[in-house]
Amino acid sequence: MILTVTGASTSAPLIAACCKLVHERVDVDPLTGAVRVEPNSSGMSPADEAALEWALRIATSSGGSVVAVTAGPPESDQVLREASAAGAARLVRVEIPTEATSGVTAAAVAGVLGDAAMVVCGDASLDRGTGAVPAFLAGELGAEQALGLVAVHVPEQMSASFMSLRVERRLDQGRREHLVVSAPCVISVEAHTARLRRASLDAVLAARAVVVEVASAPEGKGRLPGVGEGSSDRAGSRLVRTGPYRPRARVVQAPAASLSARERIAALTGSLAGGRSPARILKLPPEQAAVVLLETLADWGELPGSREPPHELR
Repeated sequence: MILTVTGASTSAPLIAACCKLVHERVDVDPLTGAVRVEPNSSGMSPADEAALEWALRIATSSGGSVVAVTAGPPESDQVLREASAAGAARLVRVEIPTEATSGVTAAAVAGVLGDAAMVVCGDASLDRGTGAVPAFLAGELGAEQALGLVAVHVPEQMSASFMSLRVERRLDQGRREHLVVSAPCVISVEAHTARLRRASLDAVLAARAVVVEVASAPEGKGRLPGVGEGSSDRAGSRLVRTGPYRPRARVVQAPAASLSARERIAALTGSLAGGRSPARILKLPPEQAAVVLLETLADWGELPGSREPPHELR
C-alpha cells in the first residue's frame, strides 16, 4: 500500500515532523551475546523532540496541522504516539528495513509526504546518525533546505499562502548565517533550540488508541506540488543582506593616561609593538612590491610556517 499525506484544504497547511525511534541503552547477554533493548530508554532523540515542537509552533502560527512521520518496523509506533500526545494530528509510518541507508529512508519518507508545506527534522539522532536524511529528503522533494539550525523565528501569524521562516545556521569559527526559507522547504534543528511541550495524562492515554497509518515504501521520488523536474516557478532561497565578517572583539589593557593620543592608538592597535616595523611608503615595481609584502607578512607571522606573532598581536 502506498499512502500519500494530504492536507484537508488549501487554507490549512500541513506541517510534517520526522521522528525516529532510538535506544539510548541496550543490554548484552554475557553468555549468548544477544542484544536486549531497554524499553524505558527508547524514544525520540532530543533533536527530533525539538523538531516536533517547532512543527507544532509553525502549525499554530499558520493555522495548519502536524503529521508525524517515521520509517521503520512496528515498534517505531512508540515515537508516533508520543507525537500524538504532544499534539500531532496524524501519524504515518513507512515500513522499511532497519538497516536502510539514509538515501533509501529519505526516498521512502518523501514518497508519502504529499502536499506538506514544511518538513521539520532533527539534525542527528542519538544512535550515531549521520544527519544526512534531511538533505536527502530536500533533494527528493526538490524543496529549499536549511540544515543544522541553531535558532528558528516563527511569526505570531503566518499566511497559509506564503509561509516563510527566519532561521539561523551555525558556521565554522563561531560564525552564524541568517536565512529566510519559504514553503515548500525542509529544515533540521539542533536539540537545544526548543523543548517539547509536556503532554497531559489524558493526551497520553488517548494517544494509545490513535490509528497509525502504515505505508509501504513507494517507488520513485516524491515531489511537493508545483516543484518537480524542470520546475522554474520556485523562487528559491533569497539573499536578504550581506556584510563583512567582523571578528569577535578582544579585551586589551588600557594604555597609560600619560601617553599622547598617537601613542595611545599605537598601544591599542599594537602596530608598533613586538618588533613590528613601523608604517612606511615604498615606491617599487609590482614584482618587488609583492616580494616586500610577502616578506612583511611572514615577519608578522601571518603566513603558514612563519614565526608566531607576538601575544599582543594575536
